[in-house]
Amino acid sequence: MRKRKTGTDALRLRNPVLLASGTCGYGVELSDLADLSLLGGIVVKGISLEPREGNPPPRIVETACGLLNSIGLENPGVEYFIEHRLPLLKTLDTAIVVNILGNSPEEYGRLAALLNLPGYIDAMEVNISCPNVKAGGIAFGALPESAAEVTRAVKKETDLPVIVKLSPNVTDITSIALAVEKAGADAVSLINTLLGMAIDIDKRRPVLANIFGGLSGPAIKPIALRMVWQVAEVVEIPVIGIGGISTWRDAVEFFMAGASAVQIGTATLATPDAAIQIVNGLERFMEEQGIKGIEELHIQRT
Repeated sequence: MRKRKTGTDALRLRNPVLLASGTCGYGVELSDLADLSLLGGIVVKGISLEPREGNPPPRIVETACGLLNSIGLENPGVEYFIEHRLPLLKTLDTAIVVNILGNSPEEYGRLAALLNLPGYIDAMEVNISCPNVKAGGIAFGALPESAAEVTRAVKKETDLPVIVKLSPNVTDITSIALAVEKAGADAVSLINTLLGMAIDIDKRRPVLANIFGGLSGPAIKPIALRMVWQVAEVVEIPVIGIGGISTWRDAVEFFMAGASAVQIGTATLATPDAAIQIVNGLERFMEEQGIKGIEELHIQRT
């Protein structure tokens, strides 16, 4: 196994627990419910060049141990975000990571240039699960070549650390991870949601208006954990684990699989301070075990 870096050299976090994109809005929505300064950071809702209305309702449905969403990347666009959301984010005492999305490498590059705002933004997370309109709608994250192309486009336009968020809807996630690492990614985060659907048997039609949606929550944790383990074995850049993390014990599993940090998503929708509870639980566990750093939790591999 290649020796991996254990820290994000350019991105220093207070602790390794962040809120995941799409589940905490722009952070300020949770500020009255949780002390966000206790977190390592916030990954804000995805931002595109132009405003997006998202998909028609219904677009959220609960499933066994999870949630299907088909929000459709609704957001106000980058100009509105910079003018109206970013000043509020600046008031939060935690790292701010902006998730970006586009339909072409050029769009990603333009977004990266506009959001290259050190002092306001600490890092960018690149959503490569979006459709490549120039390639017939196939997701950028489905192929190593297109994933690398987007990564290069973003890196060319920003001085901020670049985290590439990997899709699980691929045959071999390690090939995608290696491609974005070679293209200059500073870290990878995984996994994004898994494609799924639900059917209303009484109405005899799909529950979601868009038919398919992204599955998140505890149901996907074993898959996410497996993919984090696989990616951590082949890349040298930090790995951020995402997927079904609801408790501090879940987080410890991801660290043992090789993650350097974790993101908390769906759990926040049910328990707004879930991430803070995880931070507290991790601190107690590490103190009891005499563990000084997350890297000490990584399982040694042969």
